[in-house]
Amino acid sequence: MVQQLSAGRRIFIACNYTFLILLAALCFFPIVHVLAVSFSSSGAATAGLVTFWPVDFTTSSYEFVLKKPEFLRSFAITLERVALGTGINMLLTIMLAYPLSRDSRSFRWRGFYVWIFVITILFSGGLVPWYLTIQATGLLDTIWAMIIPGAVPVFNIILLLNFFRGLPKELAESAFIDGAGHWTTMWRIYVPLSMPALATILLFAMVGHWNSWFDGLILMNSPDHYPLQSYLQTVVIQRDISVVSTTDLKTLTEVSDRTAKSAQIFLGTLPILLVYPFLQRFFVKGIVLGSVKE
Repeated sequence: MVQQLSAGRRIFIACNYTFLILLAALCFFPIVHVLAVSFSSSGAATAGLVTFWPVDFTTSSYEFVLKKPEFLRSFAITLERVALGTGINMLLTIMLAYPLSRDSRSFRWRGFYVWIFVITILFSGGLVPWYLTIQATGLLDTIWAMIIPGAVPVFNIILLLNFFRGLPKELAESAFIDGAGHWTTMWRIYVPLSMPALATILLFAMVGHWNSWFDGLILMNSPDHYPLQSYLQTVVIQRDISVVSTTDLKTLTEVSDRTAKSAQIFLGTLPILLVYPFLQRFFVKGIVLGSVKE
């Protein structure tokens, strides 16, 4: 027998759905607007005629960033950075989170080492010492300057170690009884059972490396070594024509700041939009289960 909902319950559900639909629209319509502006003419965008559909459809903004050797080079550098940086982030996160997730009987100084990492979140040496350290190690103007300084993402470590601590201890104890060591237990038991948390921190690492632009500007001595976001910020935002060829000057006159920025935003978002659907089913579970314990 179907239970009849009370009038108050029906009103509550209707208000809930209305609120969620409006919230989804607030997230969706700005992306549609940015996409429409990026495909609109410079005049239409400057005049504010574009809403959710392109006006005087043109691909000039995308031609500006997609058909240039500088863009392709910076895109390749970003792909290399994402591949290397994400791989190193994931490896170090797993190898640090596992021992830190053990109880004090297995790892006597666990709390001490956890607080060492937590302090790095609360306090920083500052931008100048950070730069001087990278310079002293000879990493400037190399791809490793954008990878090694952030190789240990402490927030991701805390998220994953909390997830590890939520797994049944009996699994590890059974493995140890069967003769498995810590290395086998970590890779054969903990990692396969932690796919929601791993997918979450994988997404965090990929987004962080893909969207980062400031470190590329200050750590790369030559524009030829800029990652994609640094290149786009220099060319599109600052309009610095020293990093583009003379054949781009005509395009610079045809593309307005607004259409170029819209193209930049959409291109910068597109890879994450393509990856997120494959990780979304793990994302919420990983965030919730990895944040309920210390």
